Amino acid sequence: MLLYDSLTRQKAELPPPPGPIRMYVCGPTVYQRIHIGNARPYIVFLWLKRWLEEQGYDVKLVENITDINDKIYAAAALRKMGSAELAAQATRWYIEDTDDLGLERPDVEPLATETIPEIVALISELVDRGLAYESSGDVYYRVGAFPDYGRLSGADPDEMVAQEPSDLKEDPRDFALWKAHKEGEDTWWDSPWGRGRPGWHIECSAMAEKHLGPEFEIHGGGLDLRFPHHENEIAQSRGAGRPFAHVWAHNGMLQLDEEKMSKSTGNIVSLREVLDRYGPEAILVYFLSGHWRSPLDYSDEALEAAKAQAESFREAFRVAHWVEDAPSWDAFAAVLDDDFNPPAALAILHEWRSKGQIELLNRGLSIFGLAAPAEFGPIPDEVKRLADQRADARARGDFSLADDLRQEIVRLGWEVQDVAEGFRLIPRQ
Repeated sequence: MLLYDSLTRQKAELPPPPGPIRMYVCGPTVYQRIHIGNARPYIVFLWLKRWLEEQGYDVKLVENITDINDKIYAAAALRKMGSAELAAQATRWYIEDTDDLGLERPDVEPLATETIPEIVALISELVDRGLAYESSGDVYYRVGAFPDYGRLSGADPDEMVAQEPSDLKEDPRDFALWKAHKEGEDTWWDSPWGRGRPGWHIECSAMAEKHLGPEFEIHGGGLDLRFPHHENEIAQSRGAGRPFAHVWAHNGMLQLDEEKMSKSTGNIVSLREVLDRYGPEAILVYFLSGHWRSPLDYSDEALEAAKAQAESFREAFRVAHWVEDAPSWDAFAAVLDDDFNPPAALAILHEWRSKGQIELLNRGLSIFGLAAPAEFGPIPDEVKRLADQRADARARGDFSLADDLRQEIVRLGWEVQDVAEGFRLIPRQ
């Protein structure tokens, strides 16, 4: 399978099945309900996991939850509640809302607060290697000491501005690995540099290594994380001597009114709101409509169209009309094996729907969490034969025979309905 790699700017070939394939995806920072844009990496990389497993790979997916962060402190202060309490509540919201998408869950969902010993150990190693330094209780990474810095994002290290302005830094480009405890922060941990808590970037380096080891196949996340977050992860982990991720995969952002959907600007629609209004199947079909690496416009019209498509798939399981010249499963596999192309797969799903290839349709939809209706089951061959004979009788004008064949179909537990595109076979209740 080929997957576009943000680091090399070309498609990388994954090892052949059975794998293993180990994937790390950056999950949410939990301080409010996630928005529909946050759901895209969750959905895309679970889809990729399901497809790789369909192809025979042994896949382990780790998607973290950042539950210690400056944004959590700020949001908790506004709500007049503890930061740990807010993070725990927002984590429950996140799990509830993403559960309702019906895609199952990642294999491991580590919390940053449960990874403090590993974070401290990794920072200590970077200090020992001369890649990090302590300054008044903070610890910073020396960007200038890592020659490959900027390779992922394409940014010139000499032209970078300060990520977090501070007079404590040797170089404005340096970034925090550990932050000394400040007044008003209600959670902290002890460390060799005093009380404090980790910086955002080091959390993911430590969680990825804890659950996947020092080297793994795929690192995913939103395109907005490429710089500085993922650039800094590479500097930390490879600076500490770990090979880290082979392939970097970044999904495109959702846009609302032609601007990136972002909690920090308030330009958001919550996943909960979209679930309640349109349902999970419409959301999944909506995300199928755009390539995972491309931006995607959010609108009510787009969700209404996706809802109609989802309903057309469900309706297909009630319609029996078979056409031989439909795309094969190999054609479907080819578009997913080449940089995982959901829109091309969606087009094939619609061909199978329109041509009555129900078994292929059901198999393909299952990859994307779009299950067949509960009442769907294989239509017995005898029922199909009688329905075809009835259609022929109607075409010849032999309506007496057609009625007899209808009664025989009813006796076998099915109803037949005539529609413009052929006929429907519906199980009797």
